[in-house]
Amino acid sequence: MKFTISKGFEEDERDRIAALYWEAFAAKLHYVLGPRHKALTFLSEQLNPDCALTARGADGTVLGVAGFKTAQGALIGGEMRDLARIYGWLSACWRGPLLGLVERDLENGILLMDGICVGADARGLGLGTALLRAIKDEAQQQGLNAVRLDVISTNPRARALYEREGFIAIGHENLGLFRFIFGFRSATKMLWSVTQVP
Repeated sequence: MKFTISKGFEEDERDRIAALYWEAFAAKLHYVLGPRHKALTFLSEQLNPDCALTARGADGTVLGVAGFKTAQGALIGGEMRDLARIYGWLSACWRGPLLGLVERDLENGILLMDGICVGADARGLGLGTALLRAIKDEAQQQGLNAVRLDVISTNPRARALYEREGFIAIGHENLGLFRFIFGFRSATKMLWSVTQVP
């Protein structure tokens, strides 16, 4: 299957990208953003095309997306009032702080990867690797020094991909009791330097 990767997405692609994101991260976010129909509404509204690299098949169908975060924005944004509009204020008051626990802080000169999502019908085609390389290219084009990401303990396949692509572990964070909410015990911070050979 042939595909192309380009920055951004069209307005009529929001729902498809939101569905891919939920499919990829529902295991981690279902307690905090579920039920599914509300999560999809929230995600679709908050998606930022300026922080998305979108893979499309030859027919134009969205096959996958890679998100990133810089000082200019993130793939998934949103504030308390945005949560409240979908979930109500009472519900937003506990969802917001929990989401903050998995929020990652920016560092100067670093592009923060904000998730790679590949549709089930496009897996095994090298799309994840291509999207990761597109993230690295984006960091270079923006004149940044490195790409950082977090990989959770329940996703060894992703970690193996990142290591093959030159990312190195630079830290480790345990979730403690919050593992029962997010479904994983720990996350490893990994870094790829732009000065490395790709």
